[in-house]
This record gives sequence, structure tokens and C-alpha cells, in this order.
Amino acid sequence: MDNKEDIRDFIRQNYAEVAQKGSDGGCCSGGCSCNGALIDIGEISNKIGYTEEDILNLPTEANMGLGCGNPIAIASLQEGEVVLDLGSGGGFDCFLARRHVGETGYVIGVDMTPDMIKLARKNAEKSGHTNVEFRLGEIEHLPVPDSSVNVIISNCVINLSLDKKQVFKDAFRVLKPGGRLSISDVVATAQLPENIKEDLALIASCIGGAEYVEDIKAMLQNAGFKHIRMTPKDNSRDIIKSWVPDKNIEDFVASYIIEAIK
Repeated sequence: MDNKEDIRDFIRQNYAEVAQKGSDGGCCSGGCSCNGALIDIGEISNKIGYTEEDILNLPTEANMGLGCGNPIAIASLQEGEVVLDLGSGGGFDCFLARRHVGETGYVIGVDMTPDMIKLARKNAEKSGHTNVEFRLGEIEHLPVPDSSVNVIISNCVINLSLDKKQVFKDAFRVLKPGGRLSISDVVATAQLPENIKEDLALIASCIGGAEYVEDIKAMLQNAGFKHIRMTPKDNSRDIIKSWVPDKNIEDFVASYIIEAIK
């Protein structure tokens, strides 16, 4: 567990397998629970905050049931804005964002998994939209120019990072003055037991790498963000319990909406 590159490679391989399965999904938060039971992706999408209207007319393969909330619902996206999605996966939130920013806006998805980028680009080609782009890269070192983005969204991805301070620092860099951070993520609400923190499967499943909620707030402040708001989802316990039904994980982590301004 001391080798960050080995952990990162494990996470990347986990999501490469999810991408290869496409809309069949993969553990943990999409397609099956952590005990292997099959999960209905439509049901999961509704539970974490998406509506039937959100799902309609999007590429089927874009929605793999991955996530712990709906960042689009809180982002207040406007026509013509530039949106950046950290850990864009198959592109689901990017395609939703594109609906809001329209033809004059632009949406960029960044993901570190080549198979996810390949899938997302395939989905973009199917959609026919030319203002949605997917770039291979790490969210700690975004392939995006300084002060070029209006809104950053992310859905249950920053917890996977092994350097969250750098994620928020680079997010601040690419946002325009007045730009907004609107993310959904899993955070720790109590001290995580060592057996959870050391479990590679739980790290890759958006649980083992969760950072304590007050530490996340401090990281945002140190990066330069203002007007920070951190709000637990009302049905957080149900969401987390559906991932790991038998281990009381919901006593240690929660799904939060995190908002901040540059």
C-alpha cells in the first residue's frame, strides 16, 4: 500500500474493466454491488439523483451507473459556458452538461483510463455533437490551460485520487475568476478503520480513499477557494449501503455535494 503507482494502476485497471463492459457496468458503484449482486443501472441512477429525462436521448453506453450524486443538478450551468468534468468515464455527465451549455458552450472530459476515453469518444461520435471533447490525463495534472473553465464538475472521482490537495490546486488553476466547483463525492465522516483504508477493492470502489470531510474543506481553502459549501445527500446512507450491504460502511463515509468559488 506504500506504492502509489501500484494503487493507481489497480484503480485504472478496475475502471478499464468497467469501460470494457460498458453499460453492463462494474463494481462497485455500477452494475453490481461489492458483494457481487447485480444492480439495475436505471434504479441506481435514480437513487443518486438523475431523472428519467436526464437519461433519455443520451448514448446508452455512457451511463454505467457510476457515481454518488448528480453534480449537474447543482452546477447552474448557463448557455455558452465551458465545463470541465474530472474523471468523465463514459461521458454521461458531459453529455448532460452539453444540454445546458448548448451549441455556444463547450464541455471537456478528462479521465486517466484509456479505455474510458475510447468509450467516451465513441459515444460522442454517436451523439454527433462537436462541442464535447474527451482528453486522456490525470485530474492532478489537468490537460487544460489556466483560467479557461467556467465550471468544474465531478462525480465520485476525487476520492480515488492519491493527491487530493493537488487535485484542488489544479482545479483552481484552470478555473476562470468567479468560476465554480460543483462536485459530488464520497467523504469520510468518521475515522476509517485500517482494514478499509488498506483494501484495494474498497479504494477502487470509492470508499477506502475517502478523506475526512473537514480535511477536504481545509484543502479547498488552502487551494484558494471561497464560499465553500459541503452538504450530505439526504439518502447518502441508502446509496452507500447499496454498494456494501453487510459491512456498515455507511457509518464511516457519506455522499456529499461540494461547492466552491474561485
